[in-house]
Amino acid sequence: MTKYQAVGIGNAVVDVITRCDDAFLTQMNIEKGVMTLIEQDRGEALYDAMDNRTQMPGGSVANTIAGLGALGLSTGFVGRVSDDDLGHYYANAMTEVGTEFVNAPVAGGELPTSRSMIFVSPDGERSMSTYLGISTELGPNDIADEVAGAAGLLLLEGYLFDKPKGKAAFIAASRACRAAGGMAGISLSDPFCVDRHRDDFRKLVTELDYVIGNEHEWRSLYETDDLGAALEEAARDSALIVCTRSGHDVAIHKGDTNVQVPVDRIAPLDTTGAGDQFAAGFLYGLVTGKPLEIAGRMGCIAAAEVIGHYGARPEADVWALFKAEGLV
Repeated sequence: MTKYQAVGIGNAVVDVITRCDDAFLTQMNIEKGVMTLIEQDRGEALYDAMDNRTQMPGGSVANTIAGLGALGLSTGFVGRVSDDDLGHYYANAMTEVGTEFVNAPVAGGELPTSRSMIFVSPDGERSMSTYLGISTELGPNDIADEVAGAAGLLLLEGYLFDKPKGKAAFIAASRACRAAGGMAGISLSDPFCVDRHRDDFRKLVTELDYVIGNEHEWRSLYETDDLGAALEEAARDSALIVCTRSGHDVAIHKGDTNVQVPVDRIAPLDTTGAGDQFAAGFLYGLVTGKPLEIAGRMGCIAAAEVIGHYGARPEADVWALFKAEGLV
């Protein structure tokens, strides 16, 4: 029996956001525009260097699931947090936005709750330094079959592929979801993540109902500079693929159907969460039975909303934005 219209499995990360200039990035040896994994000591040093910090629950798939919850779907999130202040903050914050945080904080955990320091430069680009902490320990025992099997739609986060137990958890969860009649898919997350685990990703996508990625991730997955060739090969591996290209049309392929969804280019204030909220809008359309063109447009509207303000989650009523365009 379906309990959740959508369930996400991913890193439970507290986002700490601050504004900075390029000189600060250089001074702190932060690579602009990418997500860098760091150790605990580096994380503490960067945290101390941040002025006017803003804190909020984050994590790529968690942001997407929160966006789906804000659109009115029944949602759950599976992540691993420690029994510490940030862990309880995270669990409570997810609950407050209407998403069930399925697992309780882990008591006696050796690693602290994950956190990501996000530095937003004047051009809206975000540079992320992430300490993954206890999130990296998520494994099959954290995902009950009755949770994955109760999901109408399951979304997996590519970042969790960095450890064998994460890979095992994804395979078990996706099979439980699909066996119960649900749809399971993945967000590729990051081209560097794809580079590290290309063979495993290639195997996994053949078992999934949909895959969402950007142009860099698709090129990395199929080891080619030719995006069209990469997407053709991807379409043979997975039933539904989605490719976003910053500021350009979104490409959606399902069987013999190819859809190009136009994007209205706007100047971003903060690009944090653009891909996450695109996924929320697109998957909302998918769950509610909209045509691919409409689902893609919903993704673009949700992404445009989130890049118009700081933070990775919507502030406006995105469903009302859909309604204003006649999509619902």
